[in-house]
Amino acid sequence: MTTPPAGIEPVVRESTPALIARTLRRAISDGSLPPGSQLGEAALARSLGVSRGPLREAMQRLTQEGLLVSHPNRGLFVADLDPAAVEDMYLLRTTVENAALDRVLDLGLGEAAADRLDAAVDAMAALADEPRSAAMVAADLDFHHELVEAARSPRLSRVHETVIVETSMCLHAMRGTYETAEARLAEHRAIAAAVRAGQADEARRLLVEHMRDGLDRVLSGGGAT
Repeated sequence: MTTPPAGIEPVVRESTPALIARTLRRAISDGSLPPGSQLGEAALARSLGVSRGPLREAMQRLTQEGLLVSHPNRGLFVADLDPAAVEDMYLLRTTVENAALDRVLDLGLGEAAADRLDAAVDAMAALADEPRSAAMVAADLDFHHELVEAARSPRLSRVHETVIVETSMCLHAMRGTYETAEARLAEHRAIAAAVRAGQADEARRLLVEHMRDGLDRVLSGGGAT
């Protein structure tokens, strides 16, 4: 049997329920399925071109993640995030991202992580003329995704994926309160710079302040990450 070249790993094929869950997660994240909307199983199966079995399994996964909620005698709905839920969501995000930050610096991965973070901020900077756009929201969230991915922890990444979807739900529903992109870019650049310098306390302080500011903006009716 031929030995595969070094660095080549087998392709992992996702199951149909996993693919459906990913599609629904994306639709919830970008606002195509807004908070509080009801999911009709038959109509959704037709729209996705799938059978009900794998669709039910996918919806069960999202229910376990907290993205969908089941109301007896009414059906399945996209979770509606009230202020208490939003505060709890930001608490989890702060905890996960701080854990990722600590792991990145403990493992000496700060330089590589900072490269990824700077690239994410560059993508945000390219959208500076549209600070409240959906594209800016996505680029902003990608910065936080890159931070957690840099920690090389599958479990942190898995938890973060769900909470980022919930964050995106809020932001697409409310949009940003940033009049310009300058403050947003400066906050993210500062976090990346502290990571590159290996300044754990400073990076953690900046991240916590950034999260608190984001929470305040969301709760005041805006939306920031």
